[in-house]
Order: sequence, then C-alpha cells, then structure tokens
Amino acid sequence: MLKYAATLAMGLGLAAPAFAETWDMPTPYGDSTFHTVNILQFADDVAKATDGALEITVHSAGSLFPHGEIKTAVRSRQVPIGEFFLSTLSNEDLAFGIDSQPFVATSYADAAKLWDAQKPVITALLAEQDLMPLFSVPWPAQGLYTKGEIADIDGLSGLRFRAYNAALEEFAALAKAAPVQVEASDIAQAFATGQVEAMITSPSTGANSTAWDFVSHYTAIDAWVPKNIVVVNKRSFDGLAPEVQAAVLEAAAAAEVRGWEMSKAEAADKTQIMADNGMIIVEPSEALVSGLQSIGATMLDNWKASASPDALAILNAYQE
Repeated sequence: MLKYAATLAMGLGLAAPAFAETWDMPTPYGDSTFHTVNILQFADDVAKATDGALEITVHSAGSLFPHGEIKTAVRSRQVPIGEFFLSTLSNEDLAFGIDSQPFVATSYADAAKLWDAQKPVITALLAEQDLMPLFSVPWPAQGLYTKGEIADIDGLSGLRFRAYNAALEEFAALAKAAPVQVEASDIAQAFATGQVEAMITSPSTGANSTAWDFVSHYTAIDAWVPKNIVVVNKRSFDGLAPEVQAAVLEAAAAAEVRGWEMSKAEAADKTQIMADNGMIIVEPSEALVSGLQSIGATMLDNWKASASPDALAILNAYQE
C-alpha cells in the first residue's frame, strides 16, 4: 500500500515526503497572543525546512488539553510537543519558578541572564521525565491592575487577587489579599462576577482580556518577567530523522530569538492599547515599591529555605 501510494504520488507529480509525520501541539493561549503567533511561525518554519516531512498542528487556547494538563500530555506521549507556563512546575522543583519570584529579575536583560543560569538545570530536570526544552520566551514584565490607584501595599489588603501560580498565591497572602486561581481565558468573567478584584499580569494579558472593561488603573511595577516554555517528548524527537531533528532545533533557536523581540515590542504596544482605551497608566509610588520589595525579600528568603540544591545553584549563578 505504501509503495502504491508513493508511486501514485510520483505519477501525479506530488512532492510528498516519504515518511511525512504530523504532530499535534497544544498551547494555552489564543491565536492573537504573541506567544501563539510565534509558535505558529515556528510550526511553519519546521514544515518548510523539512519539505513537509514534519507538520506541526497547533491547537491554541487550551482547545486540545487544558493548560495544567499539557506537560503531562507531552510526557505521556499523548502529544509529542506542547507549550506551558514554566513556573507552573514549581511544585516539582523551585528551579522551575525562579523567574516568577518578585523583584529577582525585572528587566529583559536580567531575564536573559536568569534564563542562561536556569536553562541547564531545567534541561536536566526535564530530561528525567523524558522531556526536552526547545525554546523559552518571556512575557513582558508584570504590572498591577486595580479598580483605583494603589498608593501603598496596604491598598491590596482584603482584595480578591487573581493568582496563576504558587508564587502569586504567596504574594497575595503576604499582601493580605485573598488569592483566587483564574486562567487567562477566564479573567474577564472573573472580574465581572466579582470573583477577583485585582491582578498582577503582563500588558499582553491585560490588553487581550480588555482590562479597561473591569479595572481603571495599570501600575507598572515590573515585578518579574516570567516565561513560557516549549517542550518535546524526547522519544518522539529521537524518532525523527537526523535532518528533521536539525531543522526542528534550528527553527526553535530562531523562535526563541524572535519571541524575545516580540515580547519587547508587545510590552510597549499593549500598554499603549490600554491607555488608548481609557486605562490610567501610573508609575508606582515610593511607598508601594518599598512595600512590594519587602514582600519580594520575604518571598525570596522563603524560597531559599525550601529550594533544592539545583534551584539554589541557579540563583547563585545569576547573582554572580
């Protein structure tokens, strides 16, 4: 049958690869999110570089697997490749969540330095689960979204606060707010129903969720620069022909470089979109910064007390 199909393809003049393969790739965010735009370009680059020997079908917005199940799906080979928010794995090892610790890395330059320190450790930890990182791309620095200006840390006390990982849950608790787990796709509804009243997230998520419909102020606290990561199942990757493997790695390297530049542009563009739609963009007061940094210092001390040797090695390498 395969011989017949190949003969038929040749007879029809089709440039079909001998062993074409299709990979399904779940991602958590919608098609308009720059992470997804970048991944779609990555998939296109792979298809072109391999002459169709490997096609990656992107299933965005959690349409194939919910965000929290994507890593497990890749590990169990339900799918060969997927994207998720890196610090969601902090419960496995705190090495995965150092980029979500407040005020450790607050600029793109710091975030790149942190990723250089983090990547070898993350690679080794994922290898133990038969996973391999392909590329990682940061979100813009995280800002504070509220229904009025927050003059100091006491202004967060008692607010129902959106959390998307363990670090934000701890942050909310230390700020005497009430953490509530809400995925990015559910933000608007959560605010509309009163489930949450404030959040820390990127300008990307703020603009994409039309934050101006439910909050009035965006305070650019630049709390941290968290990352998404794209991983592949190592057995699936090893099953590819060497030239296809090389094409995937080349496309991944290009996606990482492109993604970081997209993130930088996104930060400015999305902040402007929020301003254009009536949100008040403010710089944090000295009192608020002082309170936030105090919480960040407490969280880092707590992190160090629980961190594995691998996680501590990342921090030490970053701080050298």
